[in-house]
Parts: sequence; structure tokens; C-alpha cells
Amino acid sequence: MNPPRARKKLTTRNSGLTLAASLFLLASLAVVLWIFAGARDEAAPFRYVATAAGTNGEFGEPFAVAVKGSDVYVSDGENGKIWLLKGESLSVFAEGFETPSAIAFDTAGNLFVADSGSHTIKSIDSKGIVSLMAGIEGRSGFADGEAAAALFNAPIGIAVGEGKIYVADTYNDRIRVIENGMVTTLTGSGNGYADGVGDQAKFDTPCGIAVWQDKLLVADTGNRRIRVVETDGRVWTLAGDGEGDLKDGLLSASSFVQPTAIAVDKYSSIFVADGNAIRQIGGGTFPVVKTISAQQRGLEDGVAANSHFNRPSGLAFASSRDLLVADSENRLIRKFGSTTAGHHITTDEKDALRDKPENFRAAQPARWPFDPPEAKRDIAGTLGEIRGEIKDGNDEVWFHNGLDIAGSYGETARFIRDEKVLLPVAAENFGTLRELIRMPTLGYIHIRLGRDEASAPFGDERFQFEKDTAGKLIAVRIPRGAKFKAGEPIGTLNSMNHVHLIAGRSGNEMNALDALMFPNLTESRPPTIEKVSLFDENWQEIENTDKDSRIKITGKTRVVVKAFDQADGNSERRRLGIYRLGYQLLKIDASIVTDTKWTITVDRLPAHESIKLVYAPGSKSGATGETIFNYIVTNAVRDNEFHEDFLDAAAFEKGIYLLRVFATDYFGNTSSRDVAIEVLK
Repeated sequence: MNPPRARKKLTTRNSGLTLAASLFLLASLAVVLWIFAGARDEAAPFRYVATAAGTNGEFGEPFAVAVKGSDVYVSDGENGKIWLLKGESLSVFAEGFETPSAIAFDTAGNLFVADSGSHTIKSIDSKGIVSLMAGIEGRSGFADGEAAAALFNAPIGIAVGEGKIYVADTYNDRIRVIENGMVTTLTGSGNGYADGVGDQAKFDTPCGIAVWQDKLLVADTGNRRIRVVETDGRVWTLAGDGEGDLKDGLLSASSFVQPTAIAVDKYSSIFVADGNAIRQIGGGTFPVVKTISAQQRGLEDGVAANSHFNRPSGLAFASSRDLLVADSENRLIRKFGSTTAGHHITTDEKDALRDKPENFRAAQPARWPFDPPEAKRDIAGTLGEIRGEIKDGNDEVWFHNGLDIAGSYGETARFIRDEKVLLPVAAENFGTLRELIRMPTLGYIHIRLGRDEASAPFGDERFQFEKDTAGKLIAVRIPRGAKFKAGEPIGTLNSMNHVHLIAGRSGNEMNALDALMFPNLTESRPPTIEKVSLFDENWQEIENTDKDSRIKITGKTRVVVKAFDQADGNSERRRLGIYRLGYQLLKIDASIVTDTKWTITVDRLPAHESIKLVYAPGSKSGATGETIFNYIVTNAVRDNEFHEDFLDAAAFEKGIYLLRVFATDYFGNTSSRDVAIEVLK
């Protein structure tokens, strides 16, 4: 199953405002208006987006950017490196990190790194020599005091100002300060949402942090808000209502999806990397939140409002004033500018950056996500199948984005590949049937993460649980940088009784049958074609009314194929989607009129907008009920390319023909079915 992701709704835990709090909020609003008044009309707007670096595949996961003069530095969380971009030349500046996240320079030119995977803060001098500044290598926890003895929990955010190093200690939900060899907590007291002073304030997985005048800005990722920290540790909310959506407007009425990075320009305008979009606060007559990129995930340069990103995680301003973006899932450095200057990524460059199935499946030995790893399991669902039901034009339907591998309730699910967590929020939907963990190249859904059939934790410290006041588990986080080996337990199956396995990076999901290897998996049966139906352009069925068994067509015709596939050993009730469909036209003596036109292929996840071009009304599938796949075989859909099409009688001479439709599974087994048609003029 792959239903639309549910929005997490957050509520304020400190209801009601005291007189003092009300006065403070009014004072805060006055400060905001004063600060933004100086930003009004000062900066040229960002109108275009270009690609600055990474088109040759150098980056694993560019997470953050920092600038010194004309040089740009990039942290690479996957490869454990810091890159240096000088002009168009890219080289490794420092390496040996576990999972570097945010980076920032001090006035002396030292670069500070929040190394999430080692739970430490490190520094790099101008020669690229790395030193441990605070924290204990490989040891997570929470402790203030001398820097060498202090403990952090996978810190992600870092900022420098007034001789102090500020740290977003992400999974401790605190803002820490390093000064004169000592680590102290400026504000925060654990997971939650509350404004207030010092330990009265609460954060939820804070990631991005930036200096703003004499204050700090915090991208409070889990709370979906932008927070402000005063010099005395007082916290107040600048923007976001916590609703987990992307909504522009007045500060308090705006909504954020998952703000991760934050940066401030010299005019005090604020920029936020939020989900798959770039947002701006300020830059106008009155401070509002506005989105300056497209909202949907993708990869597209050009006009800023139409530019697409895929999990942008880092922001910084170049010496030219361009806004640099670490576009993490696209593995590129991009930039916003006021002119069209710069390189616009080409179609060939985009394709070269995508994982190829042959390389992807060679990365790890074959195994199933259960033990024993070589024991064959039933396949219960494949990539591209419809989920939901199409009744009319308003139905909520979606593509299944993975491979369902059947197991039994409470069975232990296991990783099939060595990977480390890179997403700051990698675990989602706790306690629901959609509970999941998203690794860099694989995703696992329908699992009680880190706990057994009775929901008791395994005792694995990589799974960090939160409890309510009654001691009940209410959430789990798996910190950025946590590493897992193939065969290690993820958790146990919930009542969905299968692992939904996603193959490929987010936004570039592949058919797992193509991208992965599974021991002893075979499929010798060709797909079953149950019925072929013809419809006119207005979806009126063209029925055979004559005894000659020929369907007569006169104009644009839609061809709909009802078909399904099955794997060897699967029960008869398991109906799977088709890998490839097509058709051709022949004369009545079987001589070829047109070559086979392969129209629908699901080697990669099709664009969501194309689902009603793949499936005709009556199609439905889900965890329960009947499965019906009605494919509109005359439409063209593959990957992100799709368009409506027809069998057009006007393109053929009047006469009698055979319409032959094809359905092929991933293993190459093909079925065909002929329908006699007569073209009328």
C-alpha cells in the first residue's frame, strides 16, 4: 500500500497567554516590523535558477554550503567529505567525517562542522586539517561542561556569531553554545513545542540555525515552524502554524512542510529550505512568507517560480549575492540569481545523475528482507499498480511506489543493504499501519520500527523513543548518521503482513524487480489478458452490434486492456500489475501494418499526474477487495513522460484489421490478444 502521506498536525502545548507573555509577543512583533523595514526593496529579487556544481556525479549527498570570499564549501553527508568549489573546479578540502551536516565559518577563516554521525563538532583550518572541538567521538548523549567531555546527539545545525558557536543539537531538541572551551545549553528542554525562556522552551528536531541581527533563527523541523531565540534564551515563534502544509501568507497563518535550513541575507530577509521548496520571509512592505520556487519535487532550472528541487538541505549566500542551495536528493549545488547567467542542467546530465538498475542491483548480495535471506517469499504488489479506485474524475488514487513482499504478523523485517540514515526525519507515521523508515536508496514500510510484536523496544539505541507522561511510546526517531548492516533487524511486521520495499532515491524510484536481486524468484507464467474494450473519444464504449464480430471505428479510439500478472508460487488471489503494455495493427491476413507500439512501461515510478492516463474507470486495488487493472493502452506513459493518445481511424485506409494488444512481465513473458476491427470512413 502506498496511500498519500498523512499530514501530522501539531498543537501548542502551552495554552493561554499570561499578560507578560502577551506583552512580549507584542514587543516581538514590533522588533520583526523594525527589522524587516530595513529589508524592504533593498535586494534585487531572485528570478532564475541555475546549476553550479555536481553534474559529473561528484556528490553523494550535498547537505550544506558555506562561503569564504569567492570560494564555496559543501558538506557531503553520504561520502563524509567537505568539498571546495573554486570557480568551476571542485576538489576535496577535507574528509574522514562520519556524516557531516551544517558548516559555518568564523571571522578567522576556520570552518566548523556539525558531524552528526560522530555526535561531535569539528573544526577545519585553512589547510584542511580537522580537529575535534566538542563532544566525544561516536558517543551520543546530553551533557554540558568542558568541550572535550560534553555530549551531543547527532547535531545537525551550526552557526557562528560574536565569538560563539551555536549548535542545533537536533535529537536532544536543544540549542547549545560553545564558548571559551565550554558547552552550555542556551534554550530547550526536550521534545515538544513551547515558547518561553531557557528550559521552558521546547523544540522538535531542530535542524537549521542562523544568526539574525542579535538573535538566532531556528528551523524547528519537527514542529514545522521558524523560531527565534533571544540572547537571554527566550524563544518565540516567528512563522508557521504547525499544520505541516505549504501555505504562504502572514507569518502566523503560514504553514511549513519540514523546514530544514535557514539563511539570512545582508538585508535581513530570511530564506528557508522547506520540504522540496525554497521559501522567503521578508523582502516586501510587510513581512510575509512566500514560496520562490515550485512546490513539487523534481529537477528543473530556469525561471525561479518554475524551478524544482528535491530535499534542499543547505542555504548560503555567495559573494555575488546569489543564493546557493544544497539540493540533496538531486546531488547538486544550485543557485538563485537575478539574471539568467549560469549553467542550466540538460536532459542528458539529469539522466546521468540517476541511479541505473544494473549498478543499483550490484551494490549488495541478493537477499529477502526476512530470515533466512535466501528463502523465496510471495510478491503481493509491484511498482506502478493503482491504489484506490477510479469511479469518476474526483477519485483519490495513486501509484504504488514499491514492491510488497509478504510475511507474517510480528515477523522480524531486516535491512537488505548496508546504509546509513541521511534524512533528518527518517522515521514517520509512528504507531500507524504506514510506519516507515526511509534510507538513502531504500525505504521500508508497514513495520513497527525497533520493537517487537508487542511493541516493546528491541533495546537498540539507534531507535530513540519518546514516551508520554504515562510511559506510553508515542514516537521514534532514528538520527541522521545512524548506520545499519544488511540483515540487521528493522522491526516487526504490523497487520499489513508485508514489507513495502521502495527501491531508489526519493523522486527516482525504480521497479524493485529490476533494481534488486531476490534469491529464487521466478516467473514463468505470462500475464493474463482478460478483456479488450474500445471506447470513443468521449468514453462511450464501442460495442460489436453485428454478427461478423468486428468492432467498427470511425474516429479517435481508446483501447482499454483488462490484465494482470502473477509470480510463480503465488496464490491465485494475488494479482500483480503489468510491467509493459503495447499494441500494433495488422491486416486480416496477419501482415504487419504498424510496428508494435510499446506505450506503458513501469521500469520507474510514473509521474503522479499520469495515473488516470494509465488506468481507466473501474480500476481498483488495495489491501482488501477485488483487484482490477484496466490499462488505457493507447496512452503513452513512461517515467516522467506522459500524454494522451488514440488509435485514430483517420490514419488508416478503410478496411478490416486485427488489433493486437500485448502485456509483458519483467521477466519477458508476453501475452497477446487479437480484436477484429473495421475502419470506416
